Amino acid sequence: MKLYYAPGACSLSPHIALRETGLEHSLQKVDLKTKQLDGSGASFGAINPKEYVPALQLDDGQVLTEGPVIVQYIADRKPEAGLAYPAGTIERYRLQEALNFITSELHKAYSPLFSATAAPAWKDGAREHLAKRFRYLSGFLEGREYVMGKQFTVADGYLFTVLNWSNFVKLDMSPWPVLQAYTARVAARPRVQEALRAEGLA
Repeated sequence: MKLYYAPGACSLSPHIALRETGLEHSLQKVDLKTKQLDGSGASFGAINPKEYVPALQLDDGQVLTEGPVIVQYIADRKPEAGLAYPAGTIERYRLQEALNFITSELHKAYSPLFSATAAPAWKDGAREHLAKRFRYLSGFLEGREYVMGKQFTVADGYLFTVLNWSNFVKLDMSPWPVLQAYTARVAARPRVQEALRAEGLA
């Protein structure tokens, strides 16, 4: 498998999943500004017409896109790693519920904060939205080691990735010490450290 990624972007989530499972893979860095592959200058659009990461090229040449789908695919390739629950179980649906919340209520809410052209009012609205979601998430994670309880899953790799963006957009997380402790706990995992180092983030 080959993961197309950009350092620190949402592609860090499947990168963490690949490291946690130990599945054989290679990495291809993408320049998100030029939409070209690092090193060759080839068009990333030829791999993923959506022109955003992550994209996972399978061994048979097919390409999967969309982070929540990719991480579940990776987890299902090595179920003994425990990154996802068996299909059809209520735990799997709870995991998908968590992934959907992260992608729709957190991930996309950061977009204005990364934009150089977004109006100040739009950015203020994004901060207010995120603060509301952080309040909910802080209560949800109170007393939990990970999103699903004691078991680290693909939801944690994704949530860690998104919460970590606060450092890049100067979003003060001190009002939510539970989230700060959670982020530090995930960051301390050896395989997460491997992924961060590989992307030049540690």
